[in-house]
Amino acid sequence: MTQIRKVGVLGAGVMGSGIAAHVAGAGVKVVLLDIVPPNLKPEELKDKAARNRFAQGGKDKALSSKPEAFFTARDAALVEVGNLDDDLDKLKDCDWIVEAVKEELSVKQALFAKVEKVRAPHAIVASNTSGLPLAKLTEGRDAGFKKHFLVTHFFNPVRYMKLLELVVGPDTDPKVVETLHKFGEETLGKGIVYAKDTPNFVANRIGVFAVMDAMRTMVEMGLTIEEADAVQGKPMGHPKSAIFRTADMVGLDTLLHVAENCKQLLTSDEDRAVFDAPDFIKEMVKKGMLGDKSGGGFYKKSKEGLLALDWKTLEYKPSAKVRMESTGAVKDLEETGERVKALMEQTDKGAQYAWKCASRTLNYSAKRLGEIADDVVNIDRGMRWGFNWDLGPFETLDALGLKAAVARMEKDGLKVAPVLKELAAKEGKFYPSDSSFLDVKGGNKQKPIPVSTRALPLPRKDAKKKVKSNDSATLWDIGDGVYCVEFTSKMNSVDGDNVAMLLDGVAEAEKNGVGLVVGNEAKDAFSAGANLFMVLMASREKQWDTIEKLAKDFQDANLRLRYSNVPVVTAPFGLTLGGGSEITMHGDAIRAHCELYMGLVEAGVGLIPSGGGTKEMVFRAMANIPDNVDPFLPVQKAFETVAMAKVSMSAEGARDLLFLGPNDQVTLSREQLLRDAKETVLGMARAGYRPPRPRTVRVSGETGLANFRLALWSMQQSHWASEHDVKVGTHLARIMSGGNVAYGSRVSEQHLLDLEREAFLSLCGEEKSQARMEYMLTNNKPLRN
Repeated sequence: MTQIRKVGVLGAGVMGSGIAAHVAGAGVKVVLLDIVPPNLKPEELKDKAARNRFAQGGKDKALSSKPEAFFTARDAALVEVGNLDDDLDKLKDCDWIVEAVKEELSVKQALFAKVEKVRAPHAIVASNTSGLPLAKLTEGRDAGFKKHFLVTHFFNPVRYMKLLELVVGPDTDPKVVETLHKFGEETLGKGIVYAKDTPNFVANRIGVFAVMDAMRTMVEMGLTIEEADAVQGKPMGHPKSAIFRTADMVGLDTLLHVAENCKQLLTSDEDRAVFDAPDFIKEMVKKGMLGDKSGGGFYKKSKEGLLALDWKTLEYKPSAKVRMESTGAVKDLEETGERVKALMEQTDKGAQYAWKCASRTLNYSAKRLGEIADDVVNIDRGMRWGFNWDLGPFETLDALGLKAAVARMEKDGLKVAPVLKELAAKEGKFYPSDSSFLDVKGGNKQKPIPVSTRALPLPRKDAKKKVKSNDSATLWDIGDGVYCVEFTSKMNSVDGDNVAMLLDGVAEAEKNGVGLVVGNEAKDAFSAGANLFMVLMASREKQWDTIEKLAKDFQDANLRLRYSNVPVVTAPFGLTLGGGSEITMHGDAIRAHCELYMGLVEAGVGLIPSGGGTKEMVFRAMANIPDNVDPFLPVQKAFETVAMAKVSMSAEGARDLLFLGPNDQVTLSREQLLRDAKETVLGMARAGYRPPRPRTVRVSGETGLANFRLALWSMQQSHWASEHDVKVGTHLARIMSGGNVAYGSRVSEQHLLDLEREAFLSLCGEEKSQARMEYMLTNNKPLRN
């Protein structure tokens, strides 16, 4: 199997530069080439920088893009730029060459003719086309080229969208497919979907149908844009951005282009008319109302607040708060299938709209089975990974109950797909179990759902593997003497029960195993922090002994992780805030997912980190600092990170903020994170793990505290900080400077932990801190008071 050590990306537009940035983020070298800018001035014709301007511009835009295309600006050093006239030879040592130039067949064919002359015999060539026929792309190319060619269709933005569609030609070598699958899944962290060589492949074919139908149905029923989005978001298991907010982010011109492409190419599609966009959308594109890129689309920000478009007049009005009986009835149902089913059972216009849209899309998906993909798994994954649906079409049909859904479709007069009618008659399901699917195009055989060979799901079905559990956590035996503490509280918030389970996990691993992982399989949050409601209620009731005990128990548990007799590896991902960050930092090692939004955010609610997080930032800031260096200077940056409640935008960003250490590792595949964490534990155990020795740290003492006070006073005078911000900052500064000790003194971890608890208790008693806590709980954003 070819090892991909260097990648060539042809085309430095949004997709090409995004692919280059993500590949570099995986630690792989990239050559990014684009055309020489036309109409160069005579003096620029021999200027290499001028000739590379398009490629360099693509790289620069990726560096400055929001959201960030690179995990960290450091990754940009792995991207070498050039142009397609002078630098094609740089592709000779590339193992994978991916084309991302404009969607014109003749342009791509001409480029592949050039690539054929310089590529290494083993090199894989791919196109990022969104729907041009693979057979046409390789016309005129030799057998070796065709053998190494396939389509690799990324979704934009490349870093954040999990889906990677692979389209394989009749001449493509299976080893090439295996190589790209492995590289895409394990190195780039993508979810692989196999699509057929049909226009717009899997996700865009179904997704754009769903979007266009939802828009047409809105017009048909006379709903407003706000009403349609209120239904199409969380109630239906779709992203919060729903239909129209998503369209604004994508760009109406892009959406219209894909829809037009479907309408033109799908001449035998019985539902082809759906891809003909409503007239008001075509008019919006003519007027340049393209969404976020033009300053306004279906929604527009203004000084008065968010405005929404009246699609009948194409004029903006204040966005209306939508209240529907159906969406209100299901808002507290957390399980997606249960929520969608309950929504469809309501009778108001919201429920009717939901059913009309869903039934048509589900039926359309079933008609495409075998045409766009071989099985239901690829279609469902395409929609989950490409459009961020919680459930794919066939998973949704199972949740609704196939027999009842088909009966209702027929009652509505829909021409139901034969595969749905046949399976409904047998009262069957597309997914007979959590681990199997029905191969309806392969003789209705039950097959295992494909999973990554490096995935490590928690053993939920094996009762013997569940060691113990409580209301907020479970301890699992994940094999080879390694245990895993999984938090199960809402948003995996930190409370007394999961803190107790950390202690139980360490004790079990020390007694019967070799190490412990702290991780879970939640979708969005490793841990969103402490149970703020509990802290607020205890503060309002002046239960100071209770609060101090909670803080002390949390500190002790984190110290237990740090000084256990077996290695402890934490596996954070997504939201890792407050107490979640403190747990993460107290493991022997961190194995983080690349998308890590980590921060000690307590200052935002008028508190300070009190589970050892403040202490830990001091030790991290002073690591390897010689005794002749002023201890105030290294700690100053750490103080700013905590005082300003900074949150990383990636795992590498967390490293820059000192939350990750220089030796902590990053995994790009979310499914592989627990396995990688487990392997890290095993490696440490096999290498003869010994617990670390107790530490002391040199602090700046009263001198440093005076410096911090001066800086805080200056910020208040400049109106950068309120009086209460200064009070919180002063408490933080006292801890991070070591308290009332002399400059240069060495203090223990326990000394700093005691200062943490004292500050935390004091701030819990402040009315303004309590107001900040209440405001955050009520409004999900910080209060500046």
